[in-house]
Amino acid sequence: MEKRHAGHVILPVVQSSEPSLHQLLELAMAAAREAGALLLDYARTGFHVAHKSPINLVTDADHAAEQCVIDRIRSVYPSHGFLAEECGRIEHGPSPYRWIIDPLDGTTNFAHGYPTYCVSIGLEHRGRCVLGVVYDPSRDELFTALNGTGARLNGNPIHVSREDSLEHSLLVTGFAYDIRETARNNLDHFGRFALNAQGVRRTGSAALDLCYVAAGRFDGFWEVRLNPWDMAAGTVLVREAGGRLTNFRGDDLSIYGQELVATNGLIHGAMLEVLREGETPTPA
Repeated sequence: MEKRHAGHVILPVVQSSEPSLHQLLELAMAAAREAGALLLDYARTGFHVAHKSPINLVTDADHAAEQCVIDRIRSVYPSHGFLAEECGRIEHGPSPYRWIIDPLDGTTNFAHGYPTYCVSIGLEHRGRCVLGVVYDPSRDELFTALNGTGARLNGNPIHVSREDSLEHSLLVTGFAYDIRETARNNLDHFGRFALNAQGVRRTGSAALDLCYVAAGRFDGFWEVRLNPWDMAAGTVLVREAGGRLTNFRGDDLSIYGQELVATNGLIHGAMLEVLREGETPTPA
């Protein structure tokens, strides 16, 4: 089944080696919207599904959306690097910029016609994530954040919630694709949070979960065994919306560290305490 990037516009190559972050944000927004339109086209007209593992799906829509984003960015900044879910790492030289892309976060949802999925584009500059764009095409919601300038939804500022009680909080989480093979599958944490919070949800899209924390729709999010493309864009949104991000030990977050706690900051300590429950102490 042949698909084309409808309305794709090749922009002129920018010669400057240090573009402004606002220029990069505009480019990421355009790429996310274009890839999102492509996903909607596939959702309407059909797609092919393959299996990476028994419950880990990939579709031709994933590949097409990823190539769409890469082509759009590369047409303007050919020296920039990429880390993308489907094609892996692409380097074109010593550029300090690396785009981290999940072209279809929520593939299982997409494959089943459940309209909770998104395009996620983060930008890492000299080891720090400085830009995040997440586009939900089903709801036409574009989440954007730029280092030091706040977070926005469709251009309007967003902020984390002010809920300070874990008992009254709505939390969200997810489960890795190897849930059947590993004991570290998050089911123990899920059970404890279900008994300590007002409610726990599972949307199937970590990028949207982070955006919803940034927008105050969820008060906290935790997950294990994440990949950089799951976190890169959304963590910028949470940070710029006034939230807090750490690993399960409370250390500063690394998007390469697999585990994540993202909250409004007010319930962060309480969530870390729940995560510590049941852990086996390290022998002295």
